[in-house]
Amino acid sequence: MASTLFYSGPALTVLHDEYARHGRIDPNAQLVSSSSVVVDAPVERVWAVMADLATWSRWVSNLEIIELSDVRPGAPFRWKLNGVTLRSRFAVVAPERELTWTGTFFGYKAVDRHVLEPLDGGRTRITVEESLAGPLLPLFYSERKLRANHERWLTELKAAVEKP
Repeated sequence: MASTLFYSGPALTVLHDEYARHGRIDPNAQLVSSSSVVVDAPVERVWAVMADLATWSRWVSNLEIIELSDVRPGAPFRWKLNGVTLRSRFAVVAPERELTWTGTFFGYKAVDRHVLEPLDGGRTRITVEESLAGPLLPLFYSERKLRANHERWLTELKAAVEKP
């Protein structure tokens, strides 16, 4: 239990270069979550909305983009989610397939993967997968809360993508 409680994961550069850039999250992190939703829109439309971070605050509740340059591998961005400032860096930007980044806040480290899968009938499956690690994290944050944030994100993304 103590080793899990104090787990801080790989160094951020290792997490970014050896995990996130290769489509992997940290399987040993205290919190790991995955959620999916199917949207009634083609993958091109989903990507256009999802990869346009400058407009996220229009459709995502409790989110603000603070600093953003290009959406490309290696590019940094800063944002606030639920009042918490996060420093992130894109790891994978594969149009119409995957958007992945690593991020830090309060010394905690995350990998966020967003994978798009085209389906029959012009629909798309969006899967969000995240690992979150850091000392004492399980004392105040849970997998249930992480999953709830993903479910909210997916619900809001679905609504933004399906909006006429």
